[in-house]
Amino acid sequence: QVQLVESGGGLVQAGGSLRLSCAASGRTLSAYAVGWFRQAPGKEREFVAAIGWSGGRTYYADSVKDRFLISRDNAKNMVYLQMNSLKPEDTAVYYCGARFSLSSTYYYTRDQYDYWGQGTQVTVSS
Repeated sequence: QVQLVESGGGLVQAGGSLRLSCAASGRTLSAYAVGWFRQAPGKEREFVAAIGWSGGRTYYADSVKDRFLISRDNAKNMVYLQMNSLKPEDTAVYYCGARFSLSSTYYYTRDQYDYWGQGTQVTVSS
């Protein structure tokens, strides 16, 4: 079983940047596809970005494409989400999820992930 812990959230002004981190323990993250999701108050948890186990394949929600960048460092058991040009509508709790996968593909629906972190709050002020 893999445990995930997100960090790096905070309060930032519109147009600013944040880098979220997802730290894994219990298993080597190199055997897992990882995704970032977010949930705003009163809304469903939605997909943000995903990355295959090798880092060679990534996928983004249209709302964050060209602003966010997902990456991973398997040697450190870490996955990152660099968020640039932040907007107030990016305000949400951000979660990372992991799914055991020996395929290089990514996954972009909630039910495809087996493990979740506790989330980190991102607030973007206008």
